[in-house]
Amino acid sequence: MKADKNLWILVFVCVINSLGFGIIVPVLYTYGKTFGLTGTTLGILTATFSIAQFFATPVLGSLSDKWGRKPLLVISLAGTCISFLMFAEARSLIVLFAARILDGLTGGNVSVAQAMVADTANAQNRAKRFGILGSAFAFGFVIGPVVGGSFSALSAQAPFFFAAGISLLGTLCAAFLLKETNPTNKETRSKKQYHFKFSTMLTTLKRKTVGTAVFIGFILTMAQFTMVIGFQTFSVDVLKISPTQMGIFLAGFGICGIIMQLCVPFFIKVFKSKPLILMISTLLCFAAMFLSGLNSLLIPFAIWLCIYGLFNGLRNPMLNAIIADNIDKSEQGKILGINQSYASIGQTLGPITAGLIAVISIHSIFFLSSFYILVAFLLSFRLKSNA
Repeated sequence: MKADKNLWILVFVCVINSLGFGIIVPVLYTYGKTFGLTGTTLGILTATFSIAQFFATPVLGSLSDKWGRKPLLVISLAGTCISFLMFAEARSLIVLFAARILDGLTGGNVSVAQAMVADTANAQNRAKRFGILGSAFAFGFVIGPVVGGSFSALSAQAPFFFAAGISLLGTLCAAFLLKETNPTNKETRSKKQYHFKFSTMLTTLKRKTVGTAVFIGFILTMAQFTMVIGFQTFSVDVLKISPTQMGIFLAGFGICGIIMQLCVPFFIKVFKSKPLILMISTLLCFAAMFLSGLNSLLIPFAIWLCIYGLFNGLRNPMLNAIIADNIDKSEQGKILGINQSYASIGQTLGPITAGLIAVISIHSIFFLSSFYILVAFLLSFRLKSNA
């Protein structure tokens, strides 16, 4: 019961944290233009967060293995709060970049939260708990843009102050309500010598099951962020829908993922095998993405993209559970941090590759995304053989 209470407190913290991030999405470009932000520099500004997170996340995850999850989660949330305040008080483009870098460097909240779930879960309920946690993050991202757009009517700085406020609330909840799931003391810390090396990023990929799962997560993240670029350009240039309609579309896409993540226990009960569920969902994602690229009409495009959104929602719960099932408790923070780092690379490379192939056609972006998914599907056979 105590573990369940801690899980729901963690869910609340994650909703608050992702809500704060979602709030700034619709207002960041407009706000940054006052400091000279352009479409090109917006891409660089977005990439700086992912790059900083790539280097910081495995380090923070490893530190949480030694010093405990709670202090690292509090530090991560506090860093996000400070970064939003920097945005609100910014007077130059340099400050905006500094804020995104700070948020990236302290952006270990996802992997630390996942490690906290893994600490108290077992093989039977691990995927379910990861699904609940994933739906918490997704919920914040879905409603965040709506809240951000509403607060922008008050002032340009209002969304950032509000995001800082709720991030502070999340920090306080983590500090005073969450229970530590990886308790340490002087004696246990002395046995956990901290020697994280970035070469571990490569050696992790060599581990048969864990490395395959991490790489599949990287490929599927790249596919998703490739699709996001295709969706934006296709919606504007082909479907001719308005920003409001696009926002509703994205919200629907996010809700599809939330629904599927909450259904994880059902799929586990029916199929028993996590690798098998991943294989089936990935194959369906491939088909939906490929068929999306063949369409130029709104209704068929929306149907296929929603099917993709549904089954893509199973990705993280299954992969995180497979990884956690195959690692020692003493390295959960480190490995889940490395997993998040590779996801950060995928978030960066996806839009870049989408931009490069867009010179062929808008439809080719969806075909590229489906190719990535197909690669992930073929790799998932390695997980099935190890199950």
